[in-house]
Amino acid sequence: MTAATRPASVSFPALGTTASLLVADPDGMDAARQVLEAELSAVDAACSRFRRDSELSRANAAAGAPRHVSALFAEALDVALLAAEVTDGVVDPTVGTAVNALGYDVTFAALRPQDVGPVRLAGATPGWRAVEWDSAARRLRMPPGIALDLGATAKALAADRAAHRATEVAGCGVLVNLGGDLSVAGQAPPGGWRVALADDHAAPGTGGRPTVSVTGGGLATSGTTVRTWRRGGRRLHHIVDPATGDVPASVWRTVSVVAVSCVAANIASTEAVVLGERALGRLRRVGLPARLVRVDGTVERVCGWPEDTAGGAR
Repeated sequence: MTAATRPASVSFPALGTTASLLVADPDGMDAARQVLEAELSAVDAACSRFRRDSELSRANAAAGAPRHVSALFAEALDVALLAAEVTDGVVDPTVGTAVNALGYDVTFAALRPQDVGPVRLAGATPGWRAVEWDSAARRLRMPPGIALDLGATAKALAADRAAHRATEVAGCGVLVNLGGDLSVAGQAPPGGWRVALADDHAAPGTGGRPTVSVTGGGLATSGTTVRTWRRGGRRLHHIVDPATGDVPASVWRTVSVVAVSCVAANIASTEAVVLGERALGRLRRVGLPARLVRVDGTVERVCGWPEDTAGGAR
């Protein structure tokens, strides 16, 4: 690949994380970035827990009354409820109250990591079946006391939507990475997109990190070591077990999964963190390649995930 045709990249803050865009043809960057920025703005307005004017916040505040929602919010809710269905409630959008109770009720940047206040668990979540949802009519009603959190799946959905729309306008292969939720569309560069894996996607440098080549679909990494804070002497993170309303037992530091879409990969990686040791059997049953790193740093690979090779990400 010559310097003239080397992929171009750009990164910027978005959705409380870092958005990275790579295009196989630099001439397509401006058009692709416009698509990505528009998509991120729309998803934030629809699905943010931290904006009082978002559709999600308004829906949570109106629990008990029916609401008609936008097409984008409907798509995000469809994805979240599908995640709950295929994981038997392990990844469930009704964890909003539980997440808030753990202290994640403001943006991560606004959290006070060393807050010594006590943890007041909300207990088991009501469960996704309690949500009354007419997808065709885009009509939502939640019983009082339920709060939705579309966070992880909405971010993965944004990556998928943006990648596919960006490749159409840019006329070339595109990679979109939203804080570890990665989607690829169009023709990848020769050898595929080289992606470096890490506990912290924002850490500088890629030397020495294990890398994989991605040519299509999605890759998602869920972790428990970066977005953390302390309450009552405990280290907490943003992934909640709906069965308890608490963070799951610490088994995996990070879980990376590849699938046909970023949404599918994100659902599986989040589910794996909650399942702990049971995740290995679950991933083998569904046939998804995955790399799981234990809290002590040892690595498990399933379904053909390759041995670690080091290298940079382009």
